[in-house]
Amino acid sequence: MILVVSYDEDHTLDVVRRLERAGRDVVRVDLADFPAHAVINLDYADGERPDCGLTTRTGYASLGGCRAAWWRRVRPFTVDQRLRTARDQGFAASETGQSLHGLFHSLPCTWVNPPTLDALAHHKPYQWETARRAGLTLPRTLVTNQPARARRFIQDVGVGRTVFKAFLAHTEAWRETRLVRPEDLTQLDTVRYAPVIFQEFVPGADLRVTVVGDRVFAAEIDASETSYPVDMRTVVDQAPVRPVTLPPPLTDALLRLMSSLGLVYGAIDLRRRPDGQYVFFEVNPAGQWLFVEHRTGLPISAALAALLARLDDREPERAAAPPPLAGSAA
Repeated sequence: MILVVSYDEDHTLDVVRRLERAGRDVVRVDLADFPAHAVINLDYADGERPDCGLTTRTGYASLGGCRAAWWRRVRPFTVDQRLRTARDQGFAASETGQSLHGLFHSLPCTWVNPPTLDALAHHKPYQWETARRAGLTLPRTLVTNQPARARRFIQDVGVGRTVFKAFLAHTEAWRETRLVRPEDLTQLDTVRYAPVIFQEFVPGADLRVTVVGDRVFAAEIDASETSYPVDMRTVVDQAPVRPVTLPPPLTDALLRLMSSLGLVYGAIDLRRRPDGQYVFFEVNPAGQWLFVEHRTGLPISAALAALLARLDDREPERAAAPPPLAGSAA
């Protein structure tokens, strides 16, 4: 059995359909169904293997035979609205997290990615230090909530040559990477409200490198001639996209990074400067790949399905690390 912990987004469903067409038993679980719209039953009898069952919108599943699990994209728990106070709602969510994540960690399966390591790898400062140790080049970067320090950094790097960005790209509050303009300098005092990432702008072509186990799929996305070359995510439909082969030393460094982070899957963003140097920006443990696959033909979905199928054929084993104790958006 293959457990898929995610909501129904197109990337997840693409892989799930491939697995189901291949005859695999796939159970999908959306954490947002719990505890208000789903049931947890963990039955421990003396000396017997526990009966671990979940009943969700998609039906009932006993997870005792799970051998592979895909931690894709998760959402916060949904508590019953009849719980009126923040204290009661928080208690219900906490108890749900304790039971569900305890169950997940007890399963005799291999995770893609191990949820605790996945959650840790979402933190960019941790990524950056791990990438530096793996031999990757980073742009000059400052994280600060001190306006004076931000001003000094911008003065050193230059207005129009400095970008600022958010740590997470929340769908409900999405912010693109932006160049610092002269008029932005009057707003720098607002930095005091939350840390901001400032980086030296790196010119060149973007690369999205999708790693699935030991397979590396690289695509060049050249947004330099589009309406917004600062952030290819906003103009990917305008940019030419093509598969590329990475230099072997770069591939080795990226695989070292993934291994150090404990990730099996990751979508890595790089930029190749005009002088040929590759600069690392980030790795998204739950990053998207279909926009690359559709434009290049790179078989990323098939590789993910094949990886999960291979893990499903293995003998059961314990997960390498426990999941986090609360549902969180990725």
